[in-house]
Amino acid sequence: MRPIDLAREHGLSAQAIRNYDDAGILPPTERSETGYRRYTPLHAQALRAFLALRGGHGHQQAMEIMRATNQGNTESAYRLIDAAHVALLAERDTRTEVATALGSLSATTPSPVHGRPLTVGELARRLSVHPATLRTWEAEGILCPERDRATGYREYGPDCVRDAEIARQLRRGGYLLHQVAQFIGSLREAGGADALSAFLDSWQDRLTTRSRNLLTGAAQLDTYLTMLGQTQQECPAT
Repeated sequence: MRPIDLAREHGLSAQAIRNYDDAGILPPTERSETGYRRYTPLHAQALRAFLALRGGHGHQQAMEIMRATNQGNTESAYRLIDAAHVALLAERDTRTEVATALGSLSATTPSPVHGRPLTVGELARRLSVHPATLRTWEAEGILCPERDRATGYREYGPDCVRDAEIARQLRRGGYLLHQVAQFIGSLREAGGADALSAFLDSWQDRLTTRSRNLLTGAAQLDTYLTMLGQTQQECPAT
C-alpha cells in the first residue's frame, strides 16, 4: 500500500502519513528496492487507532500511546489511557458538584444593594455572620472585595454581596469552602445563574462526547493490538 493510498482512505496528505510514520505512530515500515515505504493493513489500522484516540485524548497523548504500543511498552500505553479516564471522572464529579450547588440555591433572589458599597461590618450584619467569616471567604477566593483608595478598607459592591449571599446559603447547606469557591468561580465565569445553567448543559454534552470518543479510541486500539499480536506470532523476532 502506497502512502497516497493510505492517505486517501482518511482524507490526509501523503506527507502527513510520512510524518506519522517518522513520529512512531505507525509500526516500522519496510522499503522497496527504490526506497519507497510499503504500508500494510497493520499500518492502516494503526492510523485508524491514532485518529480515534486523538478524539478523546488529544494529539500529543494519542501519539504517546501509539509510540508506547509500537515500542512494546503496553504498560505505559495503558497508564496513559487510565489517566485520561481518571481525569474525565474528576471533571464529571466537578460538574455534578456545581450542578448540585446550583440546584440547591433558593429561588428567592437576594435583595440588591443600592447606594454605596457595604463595609465588612455591614455585610456581616446583613448575612448574620462574623466579620472574620467574610475574611475567610476572601482568603478562599469566594469573595473579591474592592479596597477604598483612601482608607484601604474593604468595600463590598453588588456582585460581591450577591456572592456572599450565595456562599452563606451553600454553607448552610453543608458545602465545604472549596466547593463553595468552585461554584462561585463557575458562576462568575458563566456570567450568572441562567448562563451557568446553559453552560452546565453544554459541559455535560462535552463530557458525553469525550466519553464516547475514548470508547471509540479504545476499540480501535484493541483491534490494532490484536492485529499486532497476530503479526508478531507469524513473524517472530529473531
